[in-house]
Amino acid sequence: MTIEINQLLANFRPPAFPGSYFISFEGIEGAGKSTQIIQTQRYLESLNFRVLVLREPGGTSFGEKLRKAILESNSPIHPVAEMHLFCSSRAQLLHEVTLKELAVPGTIIIYDRYIDSTIAYQGMGRGLGIEAVLKTHQSFPLTLVPHLTLYIAIGLNTSHLRQNKRQIPKDYFERQGNDFYQKLIDGYEKSHELFPERVFKIDGEKDESFVFEEIKRAVHHLIERVR
Repeated sequence: MTIEINQLLANFRPPAFPGSYFISFEGIEGAGKSTQIIQTQRYLESLNFRVLVLREPGGTSFGEKLRKAILESNSPIHPVAEMHLFCSSRAQLLHEVTLKELAVPGTIIIYDRYIDSTIAYQGMGRGLGIEAVLKTHQSFPLTLVPHLTLYIAIGLNTSHLRQNKRQIPKDYFERQGNDFYQKLIDGYEKSHELFPERVFKIDGEKDESFVFEEIKRAVHHLIERVR
């Protein structure tokens, strides 16, 4: 890593609310995030945590409008515009919901996607570069990162097989080709390298029960470490 990237990374930190935790899920299409998020929410609630699940882009009235504009677009969006749309939704969600809710002790907020998606999709997939993404996140509240990111890693073939089984229309990103998807995988691997203590990589090629057990192990480690 360059000296400049190291300096940019030094500005990131998780929210500091004792007894509350910020977790994100990441992975390419078909990784199984939605299924694992539901199971994780139920599991954490069984441990008496107050759990909120939020999605990106979205989670606020403003963010949901941006989500619709992006995912339903039938014409190309410029990569820089793409990145800033996601960052705008993220900043509003942090300000309007996340920080206020984390102030309530015993809260766990789960995000479906966060900065690692921007690194993968816009930084690598669209070719803007990792440094450009990190620079865009240098103003608060975008300097906040989760305590734990659960990256469910799968390959291209698995992604396509699982997407085809859904038999639903593909959105703006799902319509991209193999080259784009390989860049996404490379981007997630790069994010894992940049944030090794935060990003926990799980083999998503294995069955759902294996993935969930790995998630529980990582979550327990987080709670014991941060408590």
